[in-house]
Amino acid sequence: MRKFNIRKVLDGLTAVSAVASASSAAQQQQAGNRETEIQETLQSEHFQLCKTVRHGFPYQPSALAFDPVQKILAIGTQTGALRLFGRPGVECYCQHDSGAAVIQLQFLINEGALVSALADDTLHLWNLRQKRPAILHSLKFNRERITFCHLPFQSKWLYVGTERGNIHIVNVESFTLSGYVIMWNKAIELSSKSHPGPVVHISDNPMDEGKLLIGFESGTVVLWDLKSKKADYRYTHDEAIHSVAWHHEGKQFICSHSDGTLTIWNVKSPTKPFQTITPHGKQLKDGKKPEPCKPILKVEYKTTRAGEPFIILSGGLSYDTVGRRPCLTVMHGKSTAVLEMDYSIVDFLTLCETPYPNDFQEPYAVVVLLEKDLVLIDLAQNGYPIFENPYPLTIHESPVTCCEYFADCPVDLIPALYSVGARQKRQGYSKKEWPISGGNWGLITQSYPEIIITGHADGSIKFWDASAITLQVLYKLKTAKVFEKSRNKDDRPNTDIVDEDPYAIQIISWCPESRMLCIAGVSAHVIIYRFSKQEVTTEVIPMLEVRLLYEINDLETPDGEQVPPVPTPGAGSNPQSIAPQSHPSTSSSSSDGLRDNVPCLKVKNSPLKQSPGYQIELVIQLVWVSGEPPQQITSLAVNSAYGLVVFGNCNGIAMVDYLQKTVLLNLGTIELYGSNDPYRREPRSPRKTRQPSGGLCDINEGTVVPEDRCKSPTSDVKDNSFSRSRSSSVTSIDKESREAISALHFCETFTRKADTSPSPCLWVGTTLGTVLVIVLNLPPGGEQRLLQPVIVSPSGTILRLKGAILRMAFLDTTGSLVPPAHEPWKEHNVSEDKDEKEKAKKRRPVSVSPSSSQEISENQYAVICSEKQAKVISLPSQNCIYKQNITETSFVLRGDIVSLSNSICLACFCANGHIMTFSLPSLRPLLDVYYLPLTNMRIARTFCFTNNGQALYLVSPTEIQRLTYSQETCENLQEMLGELFTPVETPEAPNRGFFKGLFGGGAQSLDREELFGESASGKASRSLAQHIPGPGGIEGVKGAASGVVGELARARLALDERGQKLGELEEKTAAMLYSADSFSKHAHEMMLKYKDKKWYQF
Repeated sequence: MRKFNIRKVLDGLTAVSAVASASSAAQQQQAGNRETEIQETLQSEHFQLCKTVRHGFPYQPSALAFDPVQKILAIGTQTGALRLFGRPGVECYCQHDSGAAVIQLQFLINEGALVSALADDTLHLWNLRQKRPAILHSLKFNRERITFCHLPFQSKWLYVGTERGNIHIVNVESFTLSGYVIMWNKAIELSSKSHPGPVVHISDNPMDEGKLLIGFESGTVVLWDLKSKKADYRYTHDEAIHSVAWHHEGKQFICSHSDGTLTIWNVKSPTKPFQTITPHGKQLKDGKKPEPCKPILKVEYKTTRAGEPFIILSGGLSYDTVGRRPCLTVMHGKSTAVLEMDYSIVDFLTLCETPYPNDFQEPYAVVVLLEKDLVLIDLAQNGYPIFENPYPLTIHESPVTCCEYFADCPVDLIPALYSVGARQKRQGYSKKEWPISGGNWGLITQSYPEIIITGHADGSIKFWDASAITLQVLYKLKTAKVFEKSRNKDDRPNTDIVDEDPYAIQIISWCPESRMLCIAGVSAHVIIYRFSKQEVTTEVIPMLEVRLLYEINDLETPDGEQVPPVPTPGAGSNPQSIAPQSHPSTSSSSSDGLRDNVPCLKVKNSPLKQSPGYQIELVIQLVWVSGEPPQQITSLAVNSAYGLVVFGNCNGIAMVDYLQKTVLLNLGTIELYGSNDPYRREPRSPRKTRQPSGGLCDINEGTVVPEDRCKSPTSDVKDNSFSRSRSSSVTSIDKESREAISALHFCETFTRKADTSPSPCLWVGTTLGTVLVIVLNLPPGGEQRLLQPVIVSPSGTILRLKGAILRMAFLDTTGSLVPPAHEPWKEHNVSEDKDEKEKAKKRRPVSVSPSSSQEISENQYAVICSEKQAKVISLPSQNCIYKQNITETSFVLRGDIVSLSNSICLACFCANGHIMTFSLPSLRPLLDVYYLPLTNMRIARTFCFTNNGQALYLVSPTEIQRLTYSQETCENLQEMLGELFTPVETPEAPNRGFFKGLFGGGAQSLDREELFGESASGKASRSLAQHIPGPGGIEGVKGAASGVVGELARARLALDERGQKLGELEEKTAAMLYSADSFSKHAHEMMLKYKDKKWYQF
């Protein structure tokens, strides 16, 4: 492969090289010179690669935080990712460069900043006042390990607890350490002879900021007086502590322990707990201590003005509840509610009305972060219902096995899918609005509809609205419901070819215009669906069984199951040769006792009620042949104008007329060539033992592919350990003689050199780099289409490329894409009267392909992309006018012909991590960027390009990463992204009351600057921690400028006597934030003026 050192390639040079690489014979052809008439408008400057957004549940979450004023939620992960969520549609993804796990997150409440603590003992300060948050400062601890952090509300001093039991204090403005340190031995003094363990909790007394409560793992809790630098009280307990929480009045606190108990302590009574509770312990009759339970990992203690306090905890179940799901327990007064969760609890937070710790908390919801889900519980409603989650966090509900991406769809598609999907929604959710409501949406600069379709391991398919960099589920289709389910493992049919997930989706073929959907599953099954808004009950599910055989010498098959090997041109197979079967055939074994003629799955033989949405048109299954299981399907195509579906595997190809429910073509791959087979093939030895066919559900983190294994499945036939996504089943045996069908494309074009006009045909690509053309002779439309047979015949045309064929497309004489013919969608289940039927007969076209109206003299261009190269072939002459060797050392995983900026190009993703685009038809290189190495099969199976410069892949088992290769989208991205920070007035502090003010007893404040500043405590040891300035510094100037806007907005809010809605203010503020650049020259003065007040000074 030519390696380009610069991202953008000089067009003049590449045009020369692209022409030079075309064959000299082709250049002499007149057709070869006609391409010069096509004006190519795409240039290198139209392309730029950047990530846009990441959707889905944060993979392997580890930390949680919430800003109660800004109403923003933050989630950290074990891979150092940071995900921020505001109102639905406002999401943000950031990444710590080190990739270390996030152990804790702390918002600087209402300041537009966040502190993250990582497992590599670094602290980072994130600026959230910009659309793409950036790190302003980092601090790396050298000698101690961070275990717990606490940042009091409206304080700039962060307490950092360590594994050694010490507490250090960090100034979050300068990100430097204070000289003030609380050493573990001073804290515990003589209360214990041994080390108290790591710090597991730090918090200040809600009523007295000068008193710090420190919890050590061993069970010791210390109330530390910051001013006198000594411990006021020490509370010892013989069970390890997991968490601590204050009552808002500061007179009591609660601890959760490793034996499933909670201890409540009065601050001034350190000798023993005021109360000990075992929430899930069995109370023994004779007054003995209850039996120990599992550890209570976290407890929160929240008070209400009107009633009893809430004690909320995770864990603590008794040990005899084996198999019980993880639980969150809500204790309120005398009632205890145990809320079962689907996954283990990572963390939870109680959302309260006030950010002030010394006021009644008034909890209204609990956010529970689970291993694979995010749940919000409404505390204000009886029964604690959950809120309906508006974020797209269910991508991984069942593992994703494939996905497709469609940009610029018909505008009526999303409303149609939404209307049928709305009926699938669960009931019983909380009636309240989703409480995480911060941030503002970005400007919508893209107006075209985008749809993502995901196929899953359980056989389900989800349609997502992906317009304008958002994601929302529209509709879910369960393909497995057409099959009989086995009750248990022993009951499963012995015809299975995969051990797990027999319904997993492998390939999706969808026609957005006609709404026809076709899927291929892992058990060698194909299902065709029509879209309908009416509910129907299907009495008998229409189905066909196909016996697809790979034999070189032996072509014998049971009568009526296969068409003659090579039909002569013009002669069609008899459409009545295979009658549609209503249920699976009963002949399960051949004369020698081998499994024969049985499909892998059993179709239901009872009536099937089908809801509005996608409804089954036909089920096609490949059957076992003489003890050999059917091979998995490697390619699939459906065409609504022709009423045909075609699919292939490493045995051969089958074409089905889904309107007449007949098999039209059933050929081994070799038979497709007829007498033109260029390969010498050895007869295959019979296979005695069943071999697995490689299921699809290995899309997990562990499947790392070593460098030397990244070979094309066709580059080395003996070593096929790494197989492409589209032919995962070709991994089994005798690859020397196996040639799989790897690409299929219906079109209306010139099938032979002598053709004078285009006609309907099917182009077939194989893994050995061959392209063959099959001619389709279709009957007229209307009733004749259902009565007369479709005649299929080979054209004799054979084209060759290096590497397996991936994608084919056709251009007209102007260089525009010729889309496959399609029928417009219409409701299929409505009974039309006779007049309507007559009208429909007259208006129904066999094809709406623009090519059918071309003049006879005009030619077309076939664009063919293989794993190694791309060719543009002039039709009907079949001269190769352009050729581009895409890669020599690697192979192309995905190639798509896509439209961009009113033109078209070929976009490729290589196994070596390069993303490339080429102009059409001349195949000039326009972009070549090293993006990401292929580290696992998940990326290979899910990467796809679509129109308008969009692409995506599954970046983790739970997340979709979207990217763009369009310069225009990159430029507009900043405007399209939502804003996390919005100027909001901080609520007023609670009123101390007259008597408390007179006699004391209210909240005591503390001048922390006086205690922790350099003048009082001196400098910290330089070797203890190292300060690292962050990359967000330059952006910080803009952040400061937007801070000026924030000040103006707050002043405006204070003066707003009529109390207008905040929404109006936010709109005006947003406009002011957009003009942040004009404020940047004043930023320095404002920084000096607010030096001691703002966190973002540097």
